[in-house]
Amino acid sequence: MEYNSGRSIGDILKERQNIILKGADIATRGGFTQVPNFLLKSKDLSSGDKLAFAMLLSYAWQNDHCFPGQRRLAEDMGLHETNVRKHLKSLQVHGLLEITRRGQGKTNIYTLNLKPPRKR
Repeated sequence: MEYNSGRSIGDILKERQNIILKGADIATRGGFTQVPNFLLKSKDLSSGDKLAFAMLLSYAWQNDHCFPGQRRLAEDMGLHETNVRKHLKSLQVHGLLEITRRGQGKTNIYTLNLKPPRKR
């Protein structure tokens, strides 16, 4: 299965008759996000860093980038914007995130690196 095809999981599921999702209830109706195992197992990242990466992944499902506002991230993560910025900075330092600032009044563009960073 090609993972970088730019197709949505819905399109892939329509093609693959052997994949069945059961129990589409209120918990899964809004979608779900796959998180790379290297990220979940990383001892270098805090749980907040991992949650921030997972949230960004949820916004960027069909692309390798997304552009939610920090206020939106804070609301979705249940954190203050200051803490969100701390987690984004940590992801940037670890090579998992590139942040492109677009100017005043516009949200940043976040580019996600889905490859595990090299050991330092």
